[in-house]
Amino acid sequence: MTDLDIRCAALPDIDAVLGFWREAAEGTSITDDHDGVARLIARDPEALLLAERDGRIAGTVIAGFDGWRCSAYRLAVHPDQRRQGVATALMEAAERRFKALGGRRIDAMVLEDNTQAHPTWTAAGYHREDPWRRWVKSL
Repeated sequence: MTDLDIRCAALPDIDAVLGFWREAAEGTSITDDHDGVARLIARDPEALLLAERDGRIAGTVIAGFDGWRCSAYRLAVHPDQRRQGVATALMEAAERRFKALGGRRIDAMVLEDNTQAHPTWTAAGYHREDPWRRWVKSL
């Protein structure tokens, strides 16, 4: 039994999530604002998973599925909660979600410079797929 609770984020959680990301996540995203997170929750209420301990956010992951691909974004664990199984619990929850939706492969967005995260992803069974690079265009 663990004292960690995994649940889906809701609209009232947005400000806490944004504050958590400022403290615990690597890098920033153009969608790291109230409207961006609100659109995510409205579009897919089960995508943003929160790990909580003692009523506080210990970690997050976005487990997005578009009907074709499973994508993991924003896996972040509070610095005081690292190495306590939070990332593992979040990714297990994300993988259960993806399997239930019929997903077959998970793509995880991991910053190249976030070398602290690389062993976490490797330990979870993920590997870097070198031939591919992300191409982006902001709207």
